[in-house]
Amino acid sequence: MADTDGRDLRLERLTKRFGDFVAVNDLSLTVPQGSFFALLGPSGCGKTTTLRMVAGLEDPSAGSVHIGDQEITKLRPYKRPVNTVFQSYALFPHLSVSDNVAFGLRRRGVKDHSEKTRDMLALVQLEEYADRRPAQLSGGQQQRVALARALVNHPGVLLLDEPLGALDLKLRRQMQIELKRIQTEVGITFVHVTHDQEEAMTMADTIAVMNQGLIEQLGAPAELYENPRTTFVANFLGQSNLVRARVVDRAGDAVVVDCQGQRAGVQVARSHADSSEGWLGVRPEKIFARPGGSSELADLAERGNVLTGGRITDVSFVGVSTQYLVRMPWDQELMVFEQNTGQRAPLKNGDEVDLVWAAEHSFLLDATQDAEAGVMRPEDKE
Repeated sequence: MADTDGRDLRLERLTKRFGDFVAVNDLSLTVPQGSFFALLGPSGCGKTTTLRMVAGLEDPSAGSVHIGDQEITKLRPYKRPVNTVFQSYALFPHLSVSDNVAFGLRRRGVKDHSEKTRDMLALVQLEEYADRRPAQLSGGQQQRVALARALVNHPGVLLLDEPLGALDLKLRRQMQIELKRIQTEVGITFVHVTHDQEEAMTMADTIAVMNQGLIEQLGAPAELYENPRTTFVANFLGQSNLVRARVVDRAGDAVVVDCQGQRAGVQVARSHADSSEGWLGVRPEKIFARPGGSSELADLAERGNVLTGGRITDVSFVGVSTQYLVRMPWDQELMVFEQNTGQRAPLKNGDEVDLVWAAEHSFLLDATQDAEAGVMRPEDKE
């Protein structure tokens, strides 16, 4: 549906300063035409400022914005091949759903606006609500109207600024699936700003994780999650166990580390430490807790990583999984998330356990990085 002509969105050395504060710092980025791209990061990281510079709502302090061969840095917002969907919907309360969607077409003098409006309402599954006013719709339906109104103009790029933030959790998850379906059907480039990790991973083809005006890491959701390159990405995108470790051997495609007196392996492709000191990382759901001193421990150690001497200090049943905290001999608590398959009885507080995981699930990060970077605290969540 989109008239895109192979035009990628390119940001070249984009910078935005507010006085002495640098909100976006020398950011260069290419968003492939027709992709679903997410800018993910905590509040204040620069993601919304970046979006507003693309939309023309903020002027860059330096750098440029391009769509294909066209530089749009100095164009007025209404002259850019870009539309924006905001969290607030911004619908006209006195107009019907169909009139809201057709508003931009009418202003441009498009003659067949009725047919285009019907097609767009069909795309967002709101044909039967065409004559209603926004106040008669649910939050999710209003968001679909806002989306239809933006898409009916066939922009080269659709910008989504926390579009699902006002919806409750169940509706937000439904709309995540709907947004991805719609983007696939229309083939328009979507750039989605969010602080919600699950939302970004559910919908985006590519995620740029932002922190303090910079991109920490860019890639496919699975790549970022499975192979983070910084402690910020490891902690912000899901949860991670990070244990201080020292590299003792590099041989072939494996790196061997001493982890608090115990050995563990990491694949070279997942080792991002520049020195001999690092943080050994593993996701909680990759770890299996085995009763302490299991007879199969030696065999498991040959095929993967084993840390011995743990004791369970907390057990939390959360339905699909049970989450354990395990205090290790060096007095650090590690997280273990075990799916509730019913294949064994749950472990109990005080049980002695050894922790086992496959070496290919380890990653190694540079020790100069803050192990707490990117950890989401209750006050950070919106």
